[in-house]
Amino acid sequence: MRVHLAQIKPVLGDVEKNAEKHFEIIEKAISQGCEMVVFPELSLTGYYLLDLVYDVAMDDKHPIYQRFLEYSEEIAIVFGYVYESKDRLFYNASAFVHRGETVHTHRKVYLPDYTLFEEGRYFAAGNRIQTFETEFGTCGMLICEDVFHMSSLYILSQSGVQNIIILSNSPARGNLEYSHDASNTWQTSNRYMAGVLTVNVIFVNRVGVEDGVSFWGGSEVYDARGKRLINLEMFREQTACVDIDLDSVRRARIETPFLRDE
Repeated sequence: MRVHLAQIKPVLGDVEKNAEKHFEIIEKAISQGCEMVVFPELSLTGYYLLDLVYDVAMDDKHPIYQRFLEYSEEIAIVFGYVYESKDRLFYNASAFVHRGETVHTHRKVYLPDYTLFEEGRYFAAGNRIQTFETEFGTCGMLICEDVFHMSSLYILSQSGVQNIIILSNSPARGNLEYSHDASNTWQTSNRYMAGVLTVNVIFVNRVGVEDGVSFWGGSEVYDARGKRLINLEMFREQTACVDIDLDSVRRARIETPFLRDE
């Protein structure tokens, strides 16, 4: 599958402006023959929303969401937004839409509430980690902190996942001269996940600055043998296409039958 990585800098709280940027990138991805386009966590809204959470929330009936469904007739789209449920709870969510339908919605399960994070104050926590079937095989979505809890990876693995899509808003920590802690942690985690679970890993992280905090980007893709296929620049908006051989999962599981023996 050919995947378009959309490493963008959302405008905080401006859903309409962010949506237009999404649609421009989607049109570019379609023109380049891509079959899927992946945006970062909360790509429609920005991250440090605080009380803006309630103003930017939407459900699948919202006009902007409906436009994503229209574009999805031609390409699979993964984007991040604030989802408002029927019982008026608000979730940090990601949607996988394709062929005019919502294939799957993931509600972030693990909400960080430490150091500079306070997601638990504004968002309800999801309670499910699930795989879903697509034209590209069995997929799973995780949002940022979800990745660092072994339960998420184990559930997806034991549910037959072949492609893990990760949306992230990872802030920069450390410095480039000595050690950039955030990027080191994510690169180690992504490579481990791909090679040990024998899955393709698509990681898209945002860039930009909000409330004095920088987001570092560095979006990347690994195949199921743990080989990095692409790595975008740090601290700069960038989009790029990458071809993922879906047969890499089969080859990896023949060579290293970790899943079979689990």
